[in-house]
Amino acid sequence: MDLPPPVCPRKRLVLVSAAALVDPDGRVLLTCRPPGKPMAGLWEFPGGKMEAGESPEYALMRELSEELGIETRPCCFAPGGVASYAYDDFHLLMPLFICRVWRGDPAPREGQSLRWVFPRDMYDLPMPPADIPLVTQLEQML
Repeated sequence: MDLPPPVCPRKRLVLVSAAALVDPDGRVLLTCRPPGKPMAGLWEFPGGKMEAGESPEYALMRELSEELGIETRPCCFAPGGVASYAYDDFHLLMPLFICRVWRGDPAPREGQSLRWVFPRDMYDLPMPPADIPLVTQLEQML
């Protein structure tokens, strides 16, 4: 049977890099989007948009420093999964890196709340749709 060619909607592609910071007990740090930001009140993996010419690892290093005040290096990141999700007005592509080594204590620097959570308990938190499949991927790796 011949299938018709798929119709691909044209949406702006947003590249984001995220981290699963894992503590010695196996909990992962989540941040809550502050009021006034899109998707406020939802829990997500820390990270942010990649700048032009920036690798996912270096974007993540920069974002973790800006958002949480911690220092990391690309050699501390292991692949943890990938999210590809079509929101109404853009398409998000987000690699998730697992990180167990960093310098400093994560602290909110942008008005967000922080919470250490076991992956199995993440399903009870409101999260952006793109992050939810990453929880399953993360559970299988930790």
